[in-house]
Formats: sequence, C-alpha cells, structure tokens
Amino acid sequence: MLEAFFETHKYLVEHTEACVRRRLMDEIDWSDRLIGIKGCRGVGKTTFLLSYAKERFGTSRECLYVNFNNFYFTRHTLVEFAGEFVANGGRTLLLDQTFKYPYWSRELRECYERYPSLHIVFSGSTVMRLTDENPDLNGIVKMYNLRGFSFREYLNLQAGKSFPVYTLRQIIDEHEQIAAGIAQEVNPLWYFSDYLHHGYYPFFLEKRNFTETLLKTMNMMLEVDILLIRKIDIAYLEKIRSLLYLMLSDAPCSLNVSRLSEEVDTARATVMNYIKYLKDARLLNLLYPDGRQFPQKPQRVYMQNTNLMYALPTRHVSDQVVAETFFYNALHACHKVNASDRSAHFLVDGHYYFNVVDRLSSKAGFRLTAVGNAVTGLQNRIPLWLFGFLY
Repeated sequence: MLEAFFETHKYLVEHTEACVRRRLMDEIDWSDRLIGIKGCRGVGKTTFLLSYAKERFGTSRECLYVNFNNFYFTRHTLVEFAGEFVANGGRTLLLDQTFKYPYWSRELRECYERYPSLHIVFSGSTVMRLTDENPDLNGIVKMYNLRGFSFREYLNLQAGKSFPVYTLRQIIDEHEQIAAGIAQEVNPLWYFSDYLHHGYYPFFLEKRNFTETLLKTMNMMLEVDILLIRKIDIAYLEKIRSLLYLMLSDAPCSLNVSRLSEEVDTARATVMNYIKYLKDARLLNLLYPDGRQFPQKPQRVYMQNTNLMYALPTRHVSDQVVAETFFYNALHACHKVNASDRSAHFLVDGHYYFNVVDRLSSKAGFRLTAVGNAVTGLQNRIPLWLFGFLY
C-alpha cells in the first residue's frame, strides 16, 4: 500500500524546483512533532512542503508527502496509514489538502499520542478552525503562516540577488544607508510596479495568463475555502461574490453596512459575517482603531494585497490606493497595524505613526512617511518599496 505513495513522493520531490527559498523555512522549529502551515490559496504551500522534503530528506523513505486528494482516504484512516508508515521506518509525514479529510484534527491528535517518534507537518487553509476553535489540537500544534512573496523575495528572484530581511526598527533608523546600498546593485523601482501588479502569488512564474489564474484562484477561495470548509450552502455563493465585487470596486473604503446590505440583499449581520469570511480567506484586510476588533465595524477595508486590486479590469486603481494597500499588507505580516487618530494613515505597533504618499513631492509633514516613487529616502521619508523587506 505504501509503495504507490512513495513512488508519487519520489517523483514530486525530484521534480520540485523552488525558485525562491522561503524565509519561513528557517523560522520553523522542525523538531516540533506537530506543525501546521497555514496560508491562503495560491501562495505555494504544496511547493513549500515538497521543498522541505527535498532539502532535508531527498528521496529518503523516512519522509513521505501525502495529499488528501487521494481516494485511498475515503476508506482508510490517517491513523492506520501513519501506523504502517512508522512500522516501515517512517519518521516525517507531510500532509497536504488537510481540510479534505473529515476527521483531520481528531486523528492528528491520535497520531500525536500513539506514535511518539512521528513528526507531522500539515498544510491548512487560513479559514480552517485550528487552535482557537479546535480543542483537539490545543497545546500540541505549532502554527506558522506562509504568506505570498514579499517584494524582497520577488526582487531577489527577478534580479538574481540575495538581499536580506530588515527589521522595522532598522528600516526606520537606517533606511538611507540600506536603500542606497540596494540601489547600488539594482534600481528597485524597475521591479516594484510589476510586483504590485503580479508579484505576490508565486503562480506568476507559470506559463499561464496571470489575471485568469488569479480570478480562478479567487473563485476557489470563495467556493472551497469559504463555502466548503465553513459548510455554507452554495446558494449563498452569489451574494458573497457580489460583496467581493463591491469591495474590489471601492477598497480601500469605509464600510457602509446598510448600503451593502441593500445591494447584496441580505441582513446587516450576515454582511459582517461575509466580510469576516473574506478576511479569513485573505481577500480583505480590515483596519481597526487600537483596541477594537471584529465583530465591531472596521474603520476601513483594504484588499489583502495589491495584486487583487487589478483583478477588476473596469476599475482604475490610483497610485495612492496601491501605495496604502501595499504598506498595510507588508506591515501587517509581522506587525500590529491600526487606524490612527492623529492625522496619519496607520499606527504601527501602538507606537509609530505613518503616512503613505504615492509621490515624493507630496507633503510629508513630521510623521514617518512611506514614499511611493522614491528610490532612496531622507530623514523621515522612507521609500515605500523598502517595507517589502520585512520578510
């Protein structure tokens, strides 16, 4: 039974070529026995798992990649499969498409308790109920987030460089030297607009139309990551699609729940639930004042990343809107980002007040200011692209 899985594993590992080594690979403590990798559809979770297998194990039979798309698991349990794997010398199971296995959390717990020599790494959708809502995994699983490409990862790939990550403190204090050093090797603005349009999702590397692939991915987020995993009746799909269209048309924007309720023809409370689903699927970002959170109404709604903003061909996307969306997405990955009550766009980590402007000629005032068209900065004016080096 295991032999067919090993043959598939060997083929996939041998044919996996990760164009960028993701930083998360070095952030995970791989000695933990149960590790969850969450990420939205399209960011490369499968490639990440296979890259780990290739880097750490090669084609050794101590490691096995398993996709729950396999019909084998309609008649056999994960627990019995893991038991046979361990009995044959297996030590690390990599489980993909976990949400397709109905008893995944319960049996992960049972595997953890029954096979103390076994390490399990599983991928999960961002909308899956994990430790906060799933008592089976409380106290035993270590969760990590795999995000889309940062601008740093994109630039390194496209320009053939190996620029390091910088902390927010380094960017604020040393941005003039850092940006000047990078600019000596490559002009980041030559690549930045392309990244904003199509660089967040790794599938831009595939020989397919990016916009069509992005639209397909977005629809899969709605149909699978929201409806299927959350067990929502398909009859509500059209209302959720309509709501997403309105967000694509307007974001960033304040949230007029009454208007949205009328346009989508559903109750106000349901609209807020749909907004939360879209956020969990990593289609939206919700910006709250410090101390407030869902189910309260956010102060502003943003698209989760700039690539999504170009999915609606009828909309003209301004440079200012793109700049704000990029900044929020880049900072939100590693920092707490809130709406500001002090005439600034964002409050970061409860301490730093940031404005975001698309042009160097815009008035910056005395706030920290991210400037969209700047290669290098000066004093409190920091190049916007440099915030893409936080991971």
